[in-house]
Amino acid sequence: MKVVIDTNVLMSGIFFTGPPFEILQKWHQGKFEIVISPAIEEEYNRVAQRLNSNFPDIDIRSILEIIKNHSKSVNIFKKISNVCSDPHNDKFFECAFNSDCTLIISGDRHLLDASGFMNIRVLKPRDFLDKYFKM
Repeated sequence: MKVVIDTNVLMSGIFFTGPPFEILQKWHQGKFEIVISPAIEEEYNRVAQRLNSNFPDIDIRSILEIIKNHSKSVNIFKKISNVCSDPHNDKFFECAFNSDCTLIISGDRHLLDASGFMNIRVLKPRDFLDKYFKM
């Protein structure tokens, strides 16, 4: 299974506990594949560097390098726009579409509201865990 992970979910998983952290554990166990695009990778790096000043004990560069090296990177051949009411979020649908991925994990209202576009579903972190990993 391939998934695109919203930046806020990834950062929450790196810096905090809870469902986003559990999602990263499942990924680390090989339960699914993360898909990223250059635009998503850039946003991950930018936001992580900003947050890292609040959490200097976390080696964010190493974590992001692991994510980059162990995720599927997709080139964007078909641009997608005007999907979300916040156009900065369109990159997640663009990545999913260009990688034949049908799932985005996010708690962002703009992404959740666009769920179903091009048959790409958006699930909140807890809903993703419950749907795919509930015992």
